[in-house]
Amino acid sequence: MTSIAIIGAGRGLGAAVARRFGAEGFSVALISRNRARVDSLAEDLRAEGISARGFTADVRDPASLSAALERVAEELAPVEVLQYSPLPQKDFMRPVLETTPADLVGPVEFSIYGPVAAVHQVLPGMRFLGEGRGTVLFVNGGSAVTPGRAVTGTSVAFAGQAAYAQLLHEVLGEEGIQVSQLIIPGQIVAGDPEKDPAVLAGHLWDLHAKRDRFRFTVTGKD
Repeated sequence: MTSIAIIGAGRGLGAAVARRFGAEGFSVALISRNRARVDSLAEDLRAEGISARGFTADVRDPASLSAALERVAEELAPVEVLQYSPLPQKDFMRPVLETTPADLVGPVEFSIYGPVAAVHQVLPGMRFLGEGRGTVLFVNGGSAVTPGRAVTGTSVAFAGQAAYAQLLHEVLGEEGIQVSQLIIPGQIVAGDPEKDPAVLAGHLWDLHAKRDRFRFTVTGKD
């Protein structure tokens, strides 16, 4: 048995992805700064028959994130799928002319340093699983591809994360490791035919299972 590690797991998309991959036999590692939240969600998932456990980490602290992913592999199951999908902080979203160098530190730590630390931690284990097994999934907002002048921090940092994902895809694809990104413009809305968490979880499962595309939008278009 292998696991999916969901960084930024919550009751919305994280829970939907946990249920989708759990139904396929994956163990689920729920990673968040909030211990009570992930423990509660893990308990609910276990009641549904899904192997799940909560882990704590701060994505702005690379050492914390690496340590949490190491514990996932040791205590739950080897990480076959890594999903990086934490929600950005509201103070990352400042108008461009009000954004100082200091204001970009948090977004860059959150959207670039965090993913780099996470990938470096899980990559050796993915390689050990063999060709065609490992997957890295990035979930991002619309400003990753269309910058917004009122959300400068996320526009800059999401674009950097998107570039990193593209570079990983080019290099790791040669080893059979899938790297994909799901872009979600706007808010995730339960019941929306395109933005419902279960629908988005289905897109993420397809990105893992089909292993033939780099970027999906919420409509399934590259």
